[in-house]
Order: sequence, then C-alpha cells, then structure tokens
Amino acid sequence: MTNQTTSHILMVRPANFGFNPETAENNFYQKKDDRDSIEINRIAQSEFDGFVSLLQEKGVDVLVVEDTALPKKTDAVFPNNWFSSHQDGKLILYPLFSPNRRLERRKDIVETLIQRGFRISEIVDLTFFEQDNQFLEGTGSLILDRINKVAYACRSQRTHQIPLGYFGKLMGYKIVDFDASQIINAVVSPIYHTNVMMHVGTEIAVVCLDSIPLASEKLKVQDYLERTGKKMIPITARQKFQFAGNMLEIQNKKGEKFTVMSDSAFQSLGEVQINTIKRYTEIVVPKIPTIEKIGGGSVRCMIAEIFLPSV
Repeated sequence: MTNQTTSHILMVRPANFGFNPETAENNFYQKKDDRDSIEINRIAQSEFDGFVSLLQEKGVDVLVVEDTALPKKTDAVFPNNWFSSHQDGKLILYPLFSPNRRLERRKDIVETLIQRGFRISEIVDLTFFEQDNQFLEGTGSLILDRINKVAYACRSQRTHQIPLGYFGKLMGYKIVDFDASQIINAVVSPIYHTNVMMHVGTEIAVVCLDSIPLASEKLKVQDYLERTGKKMIPITARQKFQFAGNMLEIQNKKGEKFTVMSDSAFQSLGEVQINTIKRYTEIVVPKIPTIEKIGGGSVRCMIAEIFLPSV
C-alpha cells in the first residue's frame, strides 16, 4: 500500500545559516539581515531545535543530521531540494539551480540512512542535468501525490520540463505542470518553487489558484485535485507570501496525522481554512521567523521525508 505520509523524517541542523545571494536571484522571499552572521546562525539553530522538539513531542521519528562547518552551506537546513526517497527503495538526487547549494549533497547522509536500517535499492542520480542548466529541485519543484502517482509542478528557472518529464517516466507519475506567478514590487515574476503555492496531503490540498494565470491550467490543476478526491482549501496570494502554501503532512508512529505549518502561515489563515484542515489532521505550528526571512523557505523545505522501506 502506498502512503502519502511518513513518520520518519530527516532534518539538517544548520552550521552556517545565512543569506544566499545566488538563490536570491529568483527567490523573492529572502530578505537580507544586518545582524552578525554568528548571531543569525545561533538564532536559526534555536528555531530549528524548537521545531524538532515539537515534532518529537508528537511522536514523529526525526533523524537530525548536523551540517558540516566546511564547506560553508547557508541553505543546508533545506534538504528537501537535493533528495527524495520512495517506498520502492529508490533515492533520487536532483539537479540544483544554485552551484553553492550543490555542496549540500552528502554521501554520508545517504550512508546514515542505511546505518539507521533503511533499505536503498537504487540511487537515481539526476544531477547530470546540471551540465545543461536544466534543474528540478526535489520536493520544492514537485508536489507529490504519492497515492495517486500525480506530480504537480510549476515551471520556473528551477523546474524545467525535460527533467520533469524524465522524473515522470522514471517513477510512473502523471505530470501536471503549469505556470505560476506572483507580483513583486509591481512586477509579475514566476514562482520559483511549487511548494510555495501548494501542498497535497492524504485528503486535503492547499493551493493558491490565484497564482496560476492561465484559466486552462488552473482548471487542469483543479480537475486533478478533485478527481483524486482531495478537499481543496484555496489560499490567497497574500497568504502565500506568509508561507501558507509551504505546509507538509506527516504522521507519528501511531499513524496520527499532522499538518505542519509555520506560525506566520498559521496566523495568515482564516478560521474556516484552519477548521477545514483540523477536520482531517492536527495542526503543528513551529516558530521559525529568522529561517523564513533570511532563507526564504519554511517548514516544508526543512523536512526531507523518509519513505524508504526498513531492512
């Protein structure tokens, strides 16, 4: 049986968290901060530790991996972009837009998973696409409906159609791709990652349909979500800017399901939206304002789900 959620997750505790100018080129959620870099990293570590504790209190199995001090990796706290794992034992390595983020791919993390009793039957390395400037940034680019084998993806400088099609054929997923945009300083700009504007859980789908300009593509996304039985929870562009699209559903060892979202995402939601999510899952709300502001990513980006079978 295919599951949409897992109780096993991996998170990377930052050693040099900070502002990354390479990714800021197309991630408009990142904001520079004048605080001392050591202080910023200390605060990020504190936010990270609080988040991990919150998940562990709920009975989620969190494998915490320490980032290595060298080479310096400002975005190591977001491991979901460089790998994903699957119930058939496949572990996929993805092509990343930013050269300095490619340093985050660590063989020792893969080895740690094996040491912890997970079985990897095949490592699928898609990083060769980087040679042709073709990118697909893991579960930032791909919103996976694992039960129905549908991958939602907004095309962008970090999500190209050739590797997207390759992933679909390789994994047997139907690709539902579309353009998504947002207005930044009165200029229409592409949304860099799909997980900024949508989330798919076991029974719900949170989606900013307003960000899909083409009516036919908007209908296509709606149609697939409805056809696969998802209860759709629309969010506004303003809520999207508060990371309300960047949620993730996980479960604990008892099988109890949680929708994890940041405090800024939670505060942006209306009562009806919150109550709808609560009908299906419990909501877990960590506070990660520094990681969100400087890193330009939220809770979903911080979690690499482990779907690998146990040995």
